[in-house]
Amino acid sequence: MAGKKPGKGRLQKQQEAKVYELTVDLMEEKCQADDTFCAKNLTNLEVFRYVQARGGPTGRLGKQELGRHVDAAITLLRQEEESGMFGGNPENGLNGDAMDVEEDIDIAEPASGPIFGAPAPEKKEDTSTASTPAVSTPILDSNSMNKSVVGLWNTTPAGGATPTAISGAATPVEGGDNEKKRKREKTKERAAKKQKVEHKSELSISLEDLGGIEKVIEQITKSVLVPLTHPEVYKTTGLTMPRGVLLHGPPGCGKTVLANAIANKAQVPFMSISAPSVVSGMSGESEKKIREIFEEARAIAPCLLFIDEIDAVTPKREGGGRGMETRIVAQLLTCIDDLNPEKNDFRPVIVLGATNRPDAIDPALRRPGRFDEEIAMAVPDRKSRELILKAITRPLKLNDDIDFELLAMRTPGYVAADLKALVTAAGSMALERAFKQLVENKEAGQETSDKIEEIKDTDSMDVEGAPQDGQPTEAVKTETDSISAGDVKEEPVETPVETPKPTTVITLPNPPHTSVWVDFLRMFPNPLTASQLQNMVIALNDFLMAIPLIQPSSKREGFATVPDVSWEDVGALAQVRQELHMAIVQPIRQPDLFKMVGVDAPGGVLLWGPPGCGKTLLAKAVASETAANFISVRGPELLNKYVGESERAIRQVFERAALSSPCIIFFDEFDSLAPRRDDGGSEHSSRLVNTLLTELNGLTERRGVYVIAATNRPDIIDPAMVRPGRLDKTLFVGLPDENERFEILSKVCRKRPLAADVNLRNIVADSRCGNYSGADLTQLANEAGLMALRQQVFTHGAEIIHDHKAAPPSSIEITNHHFEEAFNKIRPSVTDADRLKYDALKLTW
Repeated sequence: MAGKKPGKGRLQKQQEAKVYELTVDLMEEKCQADDTFCAKNLTNLEVFRYVQARGGPTGRLGKQELGRHVDAAITLLRQEEESGMFGGNPENGLNGDAMDVEEDIDIAEPASGPIFGAPAPEKKEDTSTASTPAVSTPILDSNSMNKSVVGLWNTTPAGGATPTAISGAATPVEGGDNEKKRKREKTKERAAKKQKVEHKSELSISLEDLGGIEKVIEQITKSVLVPLTHPEVYKTTGLTMPRGVLLHGPPGCGKTVLANAIANKAQVPFMSISAPSVVSGMSGESEKKIREIFEEARAIAPCLLFIDEIDAVTPKREGGGRGMETRIVAQLLTCIDDLNPEKNDFRPVIVLGATNRPDAIDPALRRPGRFDEEIAMAVPDRKSRELILKAITRPLKLNDDIDFELLAMRTPGYVAADLKALVTAAGSMALERAFKQLVENKEAGQETSDKIEEIKDTDSMDVEGAPQDGQPTEAVKTETDSISAGDVKEEPVETPVETPKPTTVITLPNPPHTSVWVDFLRMFPNPLTASQLQNMVIALNDFLMAIPLIQPSSKREGFATVPDVSWEDVGALAQVRQELHMAIVQPIRQPDLFKMVGVDAPGGVLLWGPPGCGKTLLAKAVASETAANFISVRGPELLNKYVGESERAIRQVFERAALSSPCIIFFDEFDSLAPRRDDGGSEHSSRLVNTLLTELNGLTERRGVYVIAATNRPDIIDPAMVRPGRLDKTLFVGLPDENERFEILSKVCRKRPLAADVNLRNIVADSRCGNYSGADLTQLANEAGLMALRQQVFTHGAEIIHDHKAAPPSSIEITNHHFEEAFNKIRPSVTDADRLKYDALKLTW
């Protein structure tokens, strides 16, 4: 029967025929990618996975039975190849020259003759018609099996019952052209659907252009660059070559840029894949894309395969995910396991994965043999930020006043992407400053030129022939200039000249200044000259003005950065400040000194005391003083009703702090996170406390991470939290005395317009201030200021007054009478009973 594939009649069962058909389909795909591919290159495992992925009737077969069918199909293909059915003459061998068959025509040979490879019989020339020149078929060097497989699928086998050749003449098979066209269209469609992978880095960047990641580059060189450039070292020594490296870190730290720089350094093909683009809605398509990507990587090896956002396609399978996600993870694991250099002539393929959620990746992917090494790209510290800024601004035109150390100090919590955005914003500031100067110069020049033009217009009013000194008007002769129009000559015309009337020049005003950029484009439509471009440089002030415009990535993710609070904003609390200075500030500033004497910095500090005494303010001042990254966590924010989510949130905070070291974690309302684990506690609170203890215990390295906790109820905190090695330093922040109240109130009122009759000493010595905390004193000053505004400005109560009715700000003063009225409204937040309770706790803590 026409169109029947060779060998199909020898298979007895439908499943065997389907397996054979799929095996031939796989051969077709292989031949499309590589013309030299033969049946002997097929492996049983490769065909088995291909057939298993296609499903159909073969999906009901067991693994053993399917394996027997695959073995039979491969054996049959190889036998037909060796016997010459797929090649030329048997005497020429499989590598000999084969007749190139026209793909658009299917030819059937006589039953007794050879199928392919022999010359076709000569046709008898028909003398009754005009002779047609014979078309000779060229002999080309090609794999015999490739061409024969294409022809045999649509030709009758040699042993067929009904020969289609008559008198040795070759006739086209019925339906052969349509079948061929359908196959070509199918192949083109598959090629169009096949993912296009760029084998070259899109960024022209080198490792030397990256700053602040010297340790990461050293690890990458050992695990990626050396295996890619010198595989012979591993072949000679017998060492196992790395197959994958996982880069993880917060967004914007430079993982993608580093991958491109590695490819440019190694000078190898670079395949960059976005993991979400692999996922397809059709069943089996995602796994097929992954297989095609890895097959292409092996074909162009040595190669660096970069998979960005790899966590999108490799979620944990233990969470009961969808079947498609599980299949994708299993397929990726299998493909990475197949990247054995010994199977590819020691041409390595190294997989470089990038993610900012390493805990979301399936654990099977993170074991040795797959991702052999994990490299963390942390949030850069001050020194790293300085190096990154120098690397980014290297090609820019900078002013001499640039202070990179100052900029690094002003940008805590910034990652590489944030610093690049800062440089861009500073450049915009510099351009706006230069454009403004050009516009102002142009406007000043126009005003000068307008004045000169006005003077010229006044002088031009004295026209030749005009009456001067009262003389009568004279005739002025004007002649036409050599007009040649039919040799016609005009006589001179006498025209009386009148005295011109004075004219008034009206200058239209320029449109209102909407923007410096708009004015610049309006006034300078042409390219600028070299002198105009000379002053376009980026100055330090441009960077300082751009810093408030850039929001760090850590702040966008919900983590606070270094607060703008200094020790000058903190009044009193001298003893507590000294303890914090030695416990946190100096270990961050001078860690070598502590290491020299063998003193380990405290793992954490617990600030406890009445509310409003400045515990949170102290933590912010410490972070600002050290210029360390600062993560502020309020205890209730981490609590979640779902099982395990609260514990995961705590681990995430400590992991982020480790990547942002040196970092200070501040837990406010700590008693809500670490209550006592007694019989009355819930199971949820017990798990929460256990997670906190594990993180504080140092089972995971916490170098450069310091914890400050604050609470009003130290008596309900679990006792295990305050043992040495965890929150081993407890500091009591109590109510201020009279001198401390005066210091606090002086700092609060230093920028307020106080009248001459205000005596802060008398105010803080008042008995009504006995139990006032720092927050109460601040509220007292605020209330006194509102009293002054209400009496001196808002004289009509709640009525909104107009600006012209308001008193000038310079005349507003806060008098002693306003403080007296504020005393009547502000009550102390700590009662006498509360003060006695805290005094009792102070004796036991």
